[in-house]
Amino acid sequence: MDKTDLSLVYTPGVGFVSEEIARDKEKVYSYTWKSNTIAVVSDGTAVLGLGNVGPESALPVMEGKALLIKKFAGVNAVPICIRSKSWEDTVHFVLSIAPTFGLILLEDIKAPECFRVEEALDKTLDIPFFHDDQHGTAIAVLAGLINALKLVNKKKENVKIVISGAGAAGTAVTYLLLESGFKDIIVCDSKGIINTKREDLNEDKYKLAQKTNPKGLSGGLGLAMSGADIFIGLSAPGILTGDMIRSMASDPIVFAMANPIPEIDYNDAVLSGAKVVATGRSDYPNQINNLLVFPGLIKGSLLSRKKVDNKIKIKAAQAIADIVSEEELEKGIIVPSPFNPLVVEKVTLAFLAQ
Repeated sequence: MDKTDLSLVYTPGVGFVSEEIARDKEKVYSYTWKSNTIAVVSDGTAVLGLGNVGPESALPVMEGKALLIKKFAGVNAVPICIRSKSWEDTVHFVLSIAPTFGLILLEDIKAPECFRVEEALDKTLDIPFFHDDQHGTAIAVLAGLINALKLVNKKKENVKIVISGAGAAGTAVTYLLLESGFKDIIVCDSKGIINTKREDLNEDKYKLAQKTNPKGLSGGLGLAMSGADIFIGLSAPGILTGDMIRSMASDPIVFAMANPIPEIDYNDAVLSGAKVVATGRSDYPNQINNLLVFPGLIKGSLLSRKKVDNKIKIKAAQAIADIVSEEELEKGIIVPSPFNPLVVEKVTLAFLAQ
């Protein structure tokens, strides 16, 4: 660097850039890193399967996520872990840093606080954002289901789904499946089937109860599983038994996605009669993983500067599902590899085609 370079990147040259942006704030996207840089924000309250371990423990996870975003999407990502005392603190922090970034990716924030953060940012934030634990998971699940239903020759309007887990991921999956046309969904938490008669439900679970369980069933997971076509596990290891799978409808679909230990072992699910099995693990076939989703979603959102709504979530899921060839589908493969370069490309294009 010489004096000429210094005069451009520092005073006086940089002042001219600031003046231009002051006259037209849209130029911040052309003259700074904002158009291709995001913040990965976590309060460390729901880190992987570890729980509320704090922002310091969350930092390596956010650093890893930032690396994946750069590698797969070519987007700069800054990991930021905050010591937040309330969801309002998190909202205030995000609003404060928004001028620097083109998108905010929320990570590992526990429910129900994550719902409050989303609701507030929906009303106040002027750049795109999404909570990957919720919506990345929901999109990946929907993509897998689109192809799984082809394998068993069933229609989404006619199947019964049991979702185990009513936290951030389970709630988001439920709402996206309803939005995309699935009708009969039962959600279970650790106390059993969620229904409007239960007096122990918080506000978010009660809203979930109002939109699910059309037959008003009460009882445990075993009762819910009887006659079900699809099981989606976003809960705890080992809670699904072979007998439960055998009680399902013909050609059952099992997505056992608890990490690192699924609701039932992959091989046990197959031996119990599951026609299609997926997990969240990379050492088994059909890994339902957010890595299929967030790189393309981030890239598409930055390029279009559009927010992530239900319409694009469904389009993204369809784009991911369509990558799987007929030959792969015949072998039981329902989702592409996240290393397939078409994944990021197709999800990005789905966003831009809106």
